[in-house]
Amino acid sequence: MAKTTELDALYKATTYQVYLPGGVVRLRLGQPCPVLAGWMEENGCREFAIVTAYNPGSQKLDPTLNAERQAQLECDLLEGNYEPYAGENLADDPAWLAEETCFIPDIAPEDACALGEEYGQNAVVVGGSDAVAYLLWIEATAQ
Repeated sequence: MAKTTELDALYKATTYQVYLPGGVVRLRLGQPCPVLAGWMEENGCREFAIVTAYNPGSQKLDPTLNAERQAQLECDLLEGNYEPYAGENLADDPAWLAEETCFIPDIAPEDACALGEEYGQNAVVVGGSDAVAYLLWIEATAQ
């Protein structure tokens, strides 16, 4: 699905919640998160991504199918020697149910996009050691 103003607004109106050892971190696009920045420094992380397998192409799927897709994403990450942490995308719009996600420390943005593309996603959330999350559209990076 092509990037649209509507999708951009939907992603910006979402809290990206991550369950890290020691507590929950809540991210909003473009906003600093000192708690995550501290965690990343403590753990020597330079970059991160948040990827989901839920609702590919922003098309709502059956909850059972979403759960199966997410479990496969988690397996793919573990097989790729990543250490994903659980998370949820919590849209401000109540029409969108929470989506399970994986917070992936130390994954390059291009690798996160490749995973997102494999699971039919429009975009992934990425960030650096400053822990400011931003949206990376997959269509812009796909070759």
